[in-house]
Amino acid sequence: MRTYSITDTGVLREMNQDYCFASDTPVGNLPNLYIVADGMGGHKAGDYASRYTTQRVVASVTRSTEEEPVSILKEAIAKANELLIEDASDDVDKDGMGTTLVAATIFGAHMYVANIGDSRLYVIGDDIRQITRDHSYVEEMVRLGKVEPSQARVHPNKNIITRAIGATEEVEADFFEIDLSPGEHVLLCTDGLTNMVEDSAIRDLVASDADIKDRAERLVATANANGGKDNITVMIIEPF
Repeated sequence: MRTYSITDTGVLREMNQDYCFASDTPVGNLPNLYIVADGMGGHKAGDYASRYTTQRVVASVTRSTEEEPVSILKEAIAKANELLIEDASDDVDKDGMGTTLVAATIFGAHMYVANIGDSRLYVIGDDIRQITRDHSYVEEMVRLGKVEPSQARVHPNKNIITRAIGATEEVEADFFEIDLSPGEHVLLCTDGLTNMVEDSAIRDLVASDADIKDRAERLVATANANGGKDNITVMIIEPF
């Protein structure tokens, strides 16, 4: 198991509101844990929301007595949501803050994934598969056939999120179970990458023969070269 993560402010933003966590060693009853979050809110609230939520999820996983991975992640996400809302209610500067979250844990050749918002997880080998589904206005329009997939990346309402941690009292994450094959890579990332770089280019960079660190840095550099309109976080995992 090898992992490399990098986060970058991008070209246009003044503050990085992304946050990530990676552990190739056990966290509580999970054999490993990987998280990427993209905060939303005022000047500092988004930065706080992504960091605080990730830290609370890690703390909850560490303490959990559950054995089943989805139960562990579900419990941790619910607790983080509760604490983030409570924190926001005590500070007017944090009112309305929230964050996306994509989390994964890998048991041998089997991966469990949790997702809220539009940060993504891909499995990349000979092709590229987006495992998570964006919780966004535009993605809903695509599913309803009102927006063409080719138009989604440049749609003016692309950044309207329909689900986020901190947005409502009850948080609903999507969960996925995936079988991994030898030679496949896992990519967790924020929309600062996917809005700037086509999936085909992401696949080519992740599946290249370069060192894992170089591949992650090239993804960030490509996003910035294409405009770097948002914060960019990239995490590449080589499970085998």
